[in-house]
Amino acid sequence: MYRNNSFLMDVAEKATVYRVGNSTIRLQGKTLFALVAAASCAVLFILYVLLPGNAGGGAFRVNPRFPHDMYFVPAEPYNTTYPLTKPVKVEGGWIKYRIGVIADMDLKSKSLEEEGHWISYMKTGFILYNPEFREVKVEWEPPPMGMTLIKSQWSYGNRGMELSELLVFNGRLYGVDDRTGVVYELDGSNAIPWVILADGNGRHTKGFKSEWATVKDEHLFVGGFGKEWTSPAGVLINDNPMWVKRISTDGRVQHWSWKKNFLAIREKLDIKEPGYVIHETGGWSELHRKWFFLPRRVSKERYDDKLDEHMGANHMLIANEDFSALEDVLVGDVTPTHGFSSFKFLPDSGDDIIVALKSEEDDGNVSTYILAFDIKGKILLPETLILKDYKFEGVEFI
Repeated sequence: MYRNNSFLMDVAEKATVYRVGNSTIRLQGKTLFALVAAASCAVLFILYVLLPGNAGGGAFRVNPRFPHDMYFVPAEPYNTTYPLTKPVKVEGGWIKYRIGVIADMDLKSKSLEEEGHWISYMKTGFILYNPEFREVKVEWEPPPMGMTLIKSQWSYGNRGMELSELLVFNGRLYGVDDRTGVVYELDGSNAIPWVILADGNGRHTKGFKSEWATVKDEHLFVGGFGKEWTSPAGVLINDNPMWVKRISTDGRVQHWSWKKNFLAIREKLDIKEPGYVIHETGGWSELHRKWFFLPRRVSKERYDDKLDEHMGANHMLIANEDFSALEDVLVGDVTPTHGFSSFKFLPDSGDDIIVALKSEEDDGNVSTYILAFDIKGKILLPETLILKDYKFEGVEFI
């Protein structure tokens, strides 16, 4: 390495001669340096554009056989297939959509037949919609085909596969675990771990208690229940459940605090401390460019584990993108032990009709109900029991 700066300046001052055809190009050293610098900047800009997360899309990958060999993989276009099964028209003007509901078995998710395994079930059936009369019906496939056992060996604190949501993202079916923070790709009876979400701001060893999920702008959003984490008696511990995760198609995770948004919902419902609102389902409408939330619990009293089982709600909150304007729509009547746990917009309805689940947990007894209504709150399918002794917390058009 040369340490004499005057020598470097001498080099820079010397002219460099290039011959192109019959012409001679003479460049001074400073001019040559400027051209090289400009070319380098151009190359760096191109590389920046092609890096993940930038306008060019795609990413550089390392060849596993030759670690020093990097190659560029263009980003795949987002797969907009939805629902996964094409709806069919049947007699009487009805349109038939295939659906699935996923179970959160809580402590019963630990397999009694296979050591080190945790289980869930997906029940399948059909939503039938008559657009002329705006009527909705539900049919379930009979077992064994209509009830699929799903297994995993992933756990946290000896618990796992407590799947709290089901949704299609980028042409694939996913379930989110509210115990481990794992986002699973569901392929038949296989639960394939895709992304692990850490609690709160992502700097915790505990898995994120994922309660709801939706797709917005070709990203998967996974949210907590929007209430501070407290003891069974309501004593504040942290606000980790008030965070939301934004996941790209290639699995990159961003951690966003949504405390302001959740507090805006409380304010709209006139809930003041120590009261609370618990969310287990939320969704984004690309057509309306609005957020929709159906709280599971709403209470003006301090949180109490036992009393909470009777705080079911019938609110639908509709918010603009930054939650600066909210509308509160009432959906049917309050059933104290029933609370919303999942919803999806009926395909081809212009995001005007919602199919939802309500879960019941009352003194150890669990049940799940399905219902449908429009975004004005009009009931199109009253609460209909799916199964007793099963708590289904995710519904999706599959």
